[in-house]
Amino acid sequence: MSVATTARSAVSAARRTARRGAGTLLGSAVELRTDAPDVVLTFDDGPEPGGTDRVLEALAGAGASATFFVLLTRVRKYPGLLDEVLAAGHEVALHGVDHRALPTLPPEEVARLVRDGKAELEDAVGREVRWYRPPYGRQTMRNWRAVTAAGMLPVLWGPTTWDWKSDVSDSERVSRAMQGVAAGKIVLAHDGFAGPEDGACDGPPPELDRGRLISAVLDGYAAQGLRARSLGDALDEGRLVRETWFPG
Repeated sequence: MSVATTARSAVSAARRTARRGAGTLLGSAVELRTDAPDVVLTFDDGPEPGGTDRVLEALAGAGASATFFVLLTRVRKYPGLLDEVLAAGHEVALHGVDHRALPTLPPEEVARLVRDGKAELEDAVGREVRWYRPPYGRQTMRNWRAVTAAGMLPVLWGPTTWDWKSDVSDSERVSRAMQGVAAGKIVLAHDGFAGPEDGACDGPPPELDRGRLISAVLDGYAAQGLRARSLGDALDEGRLVRETWFPG
């Protein structure tokens, strides 16, 4: 390793330490500290027919649990799929009323959307909603304050399945999901694909079998002695690591 590379690594580590120190006051959840062999598996942008149902089958086959960050635009359209998620024992959290990036909206609208969105989702699931994932992972400090004032904590991620990309193979997605994975990591996956009707403009959806992909990812984790659990389940044996994250 070159001197320049070593210096960059040291600077990056120092910055992360500083962000995590500040995270006790202004932090979003970025991973767990745990002695259990748990990875937190999360799904965004659902519920969606052909995605959520196949993901649920894959999770059931592996005896895994997950946290589903849902869009209310989808919940209103596919309430039966939300019921299936709950019936299977998984955790439901809020991804948004729609998929618009929070920093693109007036602050007072963000405050209203997260507050009303939490109330609507709690009415739908009949239980408290604790977690929020900002669309695209984008948030300002003011957005963070609005989310926490509504009684939720933003949750970010580490490893990802690349399942929103159209130009990669399934083997590449699985390989990406294995990069950096370890006990306590929060993994980003999707059981749907947000489109213009959700306020997103991310191009055409990728062609993939989300259930088959998740089965392969879970097999890879099991080979490393890891099990997939929802955030709520994993907190039975771990505690949150929080870090400031305001990319805007």
